[in-house]
Amino acid sequence: MQVLTLVFAGIAALVHVYIFVLESLRWDRPSTRSAFGVKTDQEAAATRPLAFNQGFYNLFLALMAGTGITFVAAGSTTVGATLIFASAGSMLAAGLVLWISNPRMMRAALIQLAAPVLAIISGLVAFIA
Repeated sequence: MQVLTLVFAGIAALVHVYIFVLESLRWDRPSTRSAFGVKTDQEAAATRPLAFNQGFYNLFLALMAGTGITFVAAGSTTVGATLIFASAGSMLAAGLVLWISNPRMMRAALIQLAAPVLAIISGLVAFIA
């Protein structure tokens, strides 16, 4: 179960790195604008600083998960599991906030929170049981 937890945490980290790329590096591109429901160039320009900042939040969550995976792999299970639970829990909460605040973004929210939920569930079995 521990390996499964690391895999799900790794997938969650990769999803959040991808979100970072979209929000912080590709915000003005038509495909990104469409994915986030940004309709005009003016709206994209006005929201770019917010998206840039939000992208870094996602990157930091991914780095926390990656650091947790590294600690577990190195044998520091308590530190690693703590980082994985903290990052996955934050990712889950962010996905729920997205879904609740904008129900049209349900698909994006489910993509954002699916792997963290699985990491938490498998982690509870692997690290607590």
